[in-house]
This record gives sequence, structure tokens and C-alpha cells, in this order.
Amino acid sequence: MSAKNVTQLLASWQAGDGQALNQVIEAMHGEMRKIAGRYMAGERQGHMLQATALVNEAYLQLMDAEVAWNDRVHFLAVAAQTMRRILVDHARSQKRKKRGGDDLQVTLYEAQICDDGSQPDLLELEDVLGKLSEVDERKAKIIEMSFFGGMTQEEIAEFLDVSLSTVERDLRFAKAWLVKEMKD
Repeated sequence: MSAKNVTQLLASWQAGDGQALNQVIEAMHGEMRKIAGRYMAGERQGHMLQATALVNEAYLQLMDAEVAWNDRVHFLAVAAQTMRRILVDHARSQKRKKRGGDDLQVTLYEAQICDDGSQPDLLELEDVLGKLSEVDERKAKIIEMSFFGGMTQEEIAEFLDVSLSTVERDLRFAKAWLVKEMKD
């Protein structure tokens, strides 16, 4: 389905058309599964949350969200952020230790933050992204949209209404900043 059609469906859904919501779910399910797959790639076998459950939980939360949907890219950005929050909330509810063998893990598909090939702990990564957001909120959003949302740099530039070169610079800076913070 074209981006224009998804944007029209999102507008219809916002206007109260329940059928449009079903069509949005159908149209976006594959992309939502990809996002969930990236989040769940670093999880141990048999983890309580599976990618499908993560997508379903995200849809439940998105249905109740009071968001003025702009377009497909906006929907995916909010969906990625929602999934990350679900996983963080799940990790916290399980009272996982900040570091250790049974922690919830997440893989960043574009770059490993840890030099030793290990995967960063989700709660630690959440803390570091929170710090980055305090330093520069746009850079934190770019990391989230790129790594977790799987959005292209062009889509991020369009969503944030900045130039492609700004996204590229911010992404390079944010990666370096994350590496430093994760090592500390």
C-alpha cells in the first residue's frame, strides 16, 4: 500500500472510522513485525515476549494513543518508540538487575555499541538514551528511529523536517556519544 494511502487511512482512523483502523493494521503489520524483530533479535530463546506479542501490545497502546497522525513515517516512529517502552516496562516489571546474565538484551542492527561483541542491556541503553535526550533530544530521536524503527535516513529527515546531511551528522555524533557513555 502506498504511503499516501496509509496517510489517508490514518486520517480516517483519527476521524473515528473503525474500518480504517483495521486497514491500517493490515497495511502496517509487516513493517511493525520488522521493527519488533529488530527489538527481539537479541532475546534469549523462550523469552516471555515474542515479536508477535510485542506488535499486538503496541497496537493496543497505539489504538488508545491520542496522536495526530501525520503519515506512515510518523506512525512507524511512534510505533518503534512504543515497542521500546513496552520492553523497558517489561524489564522493569521483572525486576531485572541492571547488569547480569538474565537481563533483557537488545541488538542495534546498524552498529554494536559494545566493543567486545556483547549486546547492551536494554535498561542500561534506556538510561543512556535518556541522557542523550537531555543533551540533544533530536539526536536521541534519530538513534531511536534509525536503530529501533529501522527508518532510513531520508525518512528520518522527512519526519524531523531537517536536511539529510543533518541526520547523517547527528547520527555519527550520537553513535560516538553512545559508545563513550556505554563504555563509562
